[in-house]
Amino acid sequence: MTLMAEGKFATSVSCIDGRIQTPISTWIKDNHSVDYVDTITEPGLDKRIFEFPEIAEEIRKKVTISIKAHKSELVVVSGHADCAGNPVSDEEHKQHIAKGVEVVKSWNLGVDVRGVWVDNDWKINPI
Repeated sequence: MTLMAEGKFATSVSCIDGRIQTPISTWIKDNHSVDYVDTITEPGLDKRIFEFPEIAEEIRKKVTISIKAHKSELVVVSGHADCAGNPVSDEEHKQHIAKGVEVVKSWNLGVDVRGVWVDNDWKINPI
């Protein structure tokens, strides 16, 4: 028996850092009227998604599952301050997030793709 997911979903593609999961999920729910946020993580994801094609492919597969199984209509790519997996300046992170958004858009999944920056105060800033 297959259970169908009920409720509206979005997908967060983010760093593994646990400090950012709640702020991102809350922001997505509050600003995009969703009930649940599927979370796909990778250390320093904002850089790794465009720098390593094999990682991007694994993320693409997981995002596709979220879209097909949960009917997610939004993918949010993020980066954050104090990132151990991608220890670069805030401005470099924002550039990496923009590149990551372009990678996800290039997959032509038929969903809205957004980028956000999580600052030192754990506030969400759309890119």
